[in-house]
Amino acid sequence: METERILLRHWQESDAEALFKYASDPDVGPRAGWPAHKSVEESREIIRTYFNNDTTWAIVLKETGEAIGCIGYYTHTTSNIPIGKNDCEVGYWIGKPYWNKGICTEALKLMLDYCIHEKHFENIWADHFTGNPASGKVMEKCGFVDTGMLNKCSQLVGGDKDMVKVFKYKG
Repeated sequence: METERILLRHWQESDAEALFKYASDPDVGPRAGWPAHKSVEESREIIRTYFNNDTTWAIVLKETGEAIGCIGYYTHTTSNIPIGKNDCEVGYWIGKPYWNKGICTEALKLMLDYCIHEKHFENIWADHFTGNPASGKVMEKCGFVDTGMLNKCSQLVGGDKDMVKVFKYKG
């Protein structure tokens, strides 16, 4: 999956240094519900254990070939929010140097196309912590609407105290 600027591909262990470079920033992970990475080895282990699947992709800047973020989807069994059996939840993050450049919007549009035309999900959901409205703006640019639902996501770091706003894709 690609645009002029980015490519979505599965993670490789060789991405560990790039992952650490962006995922060690304390402004990145906690906004998405996970702790900042503490070492390249931790990033490599996350690639092996969490990203080594058919539902998670690296967001790669074509110009450099570097993984600068992550995008994927969760089914009803792994979603942060209660969704239907034939639904999915999408999630993403990108390294701080690439914020406000439209890259997440490009990546999310690619992921939506995949979820709709390849996976044939009935409904597509997304959420973001209330303290991260920029993520909601990406969702809105891609056709999501705020459902008005707030949810706690105890499996996310900070998810016991901070609420997430739930969005639904309307196209």
